[in-house]
Amino acid sequence: MPVIEWTEDLAVGVPSIDEAHHQFVDLLNMLPGASDADFPGLFAKLAAHSQEHFAEEEQMMERSSFPVIDIHKAEHARVLAELEQVQQQLEEGDIAAARIYITDQLSAWFVLHRNTMDYVTAAHIQRTSGSY
Repeated sequence: MPVIEWTEDLAVGVPSIDEAHHQFVDLLNMLPGASDADFPGLFAKLAAHSQEHFAEEEQMMERSSFPVIDIHKAEHARVLAELEQVQQQLEEGDIAAARIYITDQLSAWFVLHRNTMDYVTAAHIQRTSGSY
């Protein structure tokens, strides 16, 4: 059973953001069933994907003069710091904590972030710049 099931209800209406979110959900859903040997590599892919997506989204916010860009960027930075901390735990061999983070925290954060910050950001981008 997936941690998050991708549906069109998760789309925000900006194709590049929607595609990145779909990829994030796909990666997230691979992690709970991954073997202990495969988990660290998949987690690293998820972290790298997140970093790339956040950078692209922040560029869109800058180009569209999103008025609360600093708040959204701070949230991205906070999550990247969490991902880095979990990566450190994985390097120390604590796969169990990383698995809990994925299913209990990161999945809930994604849905909340999509429903709040990303929804508002996408609406602004569409209103001011069109889709990217």
